[in-house]
Amino acid sequence: MEEIVISLHMHTPYSDGSGSHAVIANAAVKAGLDAVIVTDHNVIVKGFERYWDIAGKKLLMLVGEEIHDQARDPQKNHLLVFNTNEELAQHAPNPQNLINVIKSKGGLSFIAHLYDPDCPPINETDISWEDWSVQGFTGIELWNSLSDLKIRSKTFLQVLFFIFFPRWLNIEPPVQHFKKWNELLAQGKKIVAVGGADAHDIKVQRGPLHRSVYPYEFHFRGITTHILLSQPMIGDVEQDKTQIFSAMEKGHCFVANDLFSSAKGFAFKCEGANASYSMGDEFKVEGGLTFKVSLPKPTECRLFKNGLVVKEWKNRQQCVYSTTEPGVYRVEVFHKINGRRLGWIFSNPIYAR
Repeated sequence: MEEIVISLHMHTPYSDGSGSHAVIANAAVKAGLDAVIVTDHNVIVKGFERYWDIAGKKLLMLVGEEIHDQARDPQKNHLLVFNTNEELAQHAPNPQNLINVIKSKGGLSFIAHLYDPDCPPINETDISWEDWSVQGFTGIELWNSLSDLKIRSKTFLQVLFFIFFPRWLNIEPPVQHFKKWNELLAQGKKIVAVGGADAHDIKVQRGPLHRSVYPYEFHFRGITTHILLSQPMIGDVEQDKTQIFSAMEKGHCFVANDLFSSAKGFAFKCEGANASYSMGDEFKVEGGLTFKVSLPKPTECRLFKNGLVVKEWKNRQQCVYSTTEPGVYRVEVFHKINGRRLGWIFSNPIYAR
């Protein structure tokens, strides 16, 4: 399989971001990304979906949308929408209807920032997802880089610390996200996890002082989604776009924080009696199963079955686990950076039914 690294969930001046599509493309190339998905609020901005050639490097820019009901107060239930090429914000008041319409158009829908509490020090309200009666969405944003600021900041001094020292911000996805994900998986659903930047490149000015809070490039070097394609991208927008969204829909991807160390090369597979399976695959158990994890470097790895740890490895690069038991299996990987234990890689599940 061909592995590409993308950043998704970002904003331009067409909604509440500060940088143009060209600024985003340049930042993405500097960060070494293969593709980005721009998702302005309640508007699908056409004319920018193409390959950008910058300093001899190519970047695929795709355009989606982040939809929520603007008449609702507070404005909860944000949904990331990909691959529709059509304005659908008019369906926002009814999240289930919105999801149904997206699906009918061949699009993908991911629930954004599941847990995004209020943050009184900066007068930010709670915009967590609230309507859990919905069905048929593609997946969830397991890790949202910007939401971590609200989750971890209880005082204004903490806000200032994370603004000036952003490398201390993203430790691991919120426990609330894992709890909900495990709950949905336990219901027999296939729920794809992605990682989102939620990049705005916020400009702050106080008198003569100016600061760019979390520039695009910082976000793009951090929380990403690694996608495993069946074939290399060929430079044709429509064909490559189709392949990317097909892989995402199947869960052939994983979430990573690449800020301190690239997660490229990670692999999580299962060898069954008659075939080999990867993240996102679903199959019927016949005989023994052997799960294999390959890490970019020796570190800590945990294998989960149905939301519970069944095996843990320390300082290992190759990890193997054999069983005959069906279940929903996924992997979490941590590493230590400057004495801090940080979440690094979070796989999508393999569904051994």
